[in-house]
Amino acid sequence: MLPEKILDVLCCPLCLGKLIYDPQAETLTCKKCNVIYPVKNNIPILLIDEQLRRNRSNADR
Repeated sequence: MLPEKILDVLCCPLCLGKLIYDPQAETLTCKKCNVIYPVKNNIPILLIDEQLRRNRSNADR
C-alpha cells in the first residue's frame, strides 16, 4: 500500500496528470492520458521507456 503523502506528490511523467492508485492491481493510472504504471514491492515504476514498450507489445496482440 502506497502512503497517501506519496500519492499526493506523484504525477504522470508523460503529461503531469494525477495518478490513481489501484492497490489490488498494484498499478497507478493517469487520469489524463490513461497510461498505467506498475507498482512493484510498493515502489512506483514511472519509467516512460518501459511503458512505451508495454503499450507497443499490447497493441501488437
